[in-house]
Amino acid sequence: MIKVLLSRIYLLLDKCKKFDFLALLAIRLYLIPVIYVGAHSKVVGFEGTVAWFGASAADGGLNLPFPVLLAFIATATEVIGLICIALGLFTRLMSIPMIIMMSAASAMVHWSHGWLAIADGHAESSIRLSNFITWLAENFPGRYNYITELADPVMLNNGMEFGITYFVMLMVLFFYGGGSYVSADYWLKKRLNLTNTHK
Repeated sequence: MIKVLLSRIYLLLDKCKKFDFLALLAIRLYLIPVIYVGAHSKVVGFEGTVAWFGASAADGGLNLPFPVLLAFIATATEVIGLICIALGLFTRLMSIPMIIMMSAASAMVHWSHGWLAIADGHAESSIRLSNFITWLAENFPGRYNYITELADPVMLNNGMEFGITYFVMLMVLFFYGGGSYVSADYWLKKRLNLTNTHK
């Protein structure tokens, strides 16, 4: 009885696989604004990116060699990656440099801050923010209401959490592609009669 029930459940779940392209589309749609923010900031602030790449750690920089070249590569990767992931074009291929960038960002920028992207309530920075908000409420209730009416203020920890999340999502795109029906890859493969046209 249990075997029959499990067999039917697994059969039903397997039939759901025909809709797996929706998950891949969702990942792509989620990543588009994330990549756009990084790409846009690098394009409009390219000189600042170069300065940040080349500045010493003491000055808040990454202290990288060839900062102009590396800033150009990072900018080009994000711009091209944004276009390709949005269209689902060369998705698996383009995910490789994007994964490398996410790995480099996590290692060089976020690693020293630990895991959390937002500091938890026990972090010293969060405690200081909480004390400031309490002081603000007691002394300047109008300003307190202005700051807190839309959401509770939080302290950015700048940890690896978001970077690793994007890394995992890009890994999924690397292994499974942009998805059937909703990616240029799918139609390109179909047009060229290439194998594995379902992804």
